[in-house]
Amino acid sequence: MVRILGIETSCDETAIGVVEDGRRVLSNIIASSQDAHRPYGGVVPEIASRVHVEVIWQVLAESLTHAHCSLEQVDAIAVTQGPGLPGALLVGVAFAKGLALALDRPLIGVDHLTAHLYAGEMTADDCEPPYVGLVVSGGHTLLCIVHPEQRFEVLGETKDDAVGESFDKVAKLLGLGYPGGPVIDRLSDEGRRDAVAFTRSTAKDGCDFSFSGLKTDVYRYVNKHNAECGMRNAECQIQNSGHGFAADVAASFQEAAVDILVSKTLRACQRTGVKRLVVGGGVAANRRLRERLTQEGQSGKLQVVFPPRELCVDNGAMIAGLAFASLRRGQRSPLNMAIYTNSQLN
Repeated sequence: MVRILGIETSCDETAIGVVEDGRRVLSNIIASSQDAHRPYGGVVPEIASRVHVEVIWQVLAESLTHAHCSLEQVDAIAVTQGPGLPGALLVGVAFAKGLALALDRPLIGVDHLTAHLYAGEMTADDCEPPYVGLVVSGGHTLLCIVHPEQRFEVLGETKDDAVGESFDKVAKLLGLGYPGGPVIDRLSDEGRRDAVAFTRSTAKDGCDFSFSGLKTDVYRYVNKHNAECGMRNAECQIQNSGHGFAADVAASFQEAAVDILVSKTLRACQRTGVKRLVVGGGVAANRRLRERLTQEGQSGKLQVVFPPRELCVDNGAMIAGLAFASLRRGQRSPLNMAIYTNSQLN
């Protein structure tokens, strides 16, 4: 029985989890700083770093309490090494190094994107590499083949905005607040998916993604509608014309974004001949994306694995779970381990 404590601070969540033998989640505590970022309409790196420092000891204490174990009963310390915000990553890595040194435990640096995909592996009994992995979040949109022993073959990635970032920007345009993904997901239930025929970029480079054209299309449509109504911005439009306009735009935008993700992902599966798909990252919690890809799985052509929603967001359990395989292979990270801000998958 091996217990690993995982620390995740790549963005605005301070998360610590304890996982046993790479799969059994004993605790998964997440403290979000979204309220602090909401007035700015997005994550402010300096605020994220400061909040990590303020709450990380409390999150650690809660995680150990939920896991019913002490620090001395932890066999290794795992931490997100990258990619992410530099200041935020440094807080988590420095904290992990201190714990590893004080407890004389192995330190294991973990790749954030790899961990998002492992969240699917750790919760599905029959999910093992090779599989096609789709990472969809606020900072990343990436398609890859995951081979045994954490070897990756990148098939495509976004050439501009990540899909989660596009959700945030469209929500801000409509005056819906931050974060945009959950509110657009909910509001889409009240709108018509075919209300507006927004562009579906094909990003002609095979399996690469592009969302800037879609985002610009939404921007132009909303501004044109506001001008026709004699209004200055989206918030005024919503206040004067009712909720239906925003709901239709949200539903139509979401459908276009999901169309892009689904078509590219299915293309990757067809080209590679791989019949298993794992989806990870915050946008993997989107109900329409889950519905569309699940339908493909039900057709019998593809096994589709989504992590539970609590493991789609940034969390410490996925970090701890992934580290188990590294520990078993004898891999350790030095105490002078450096962070990295960009994806290392290749």
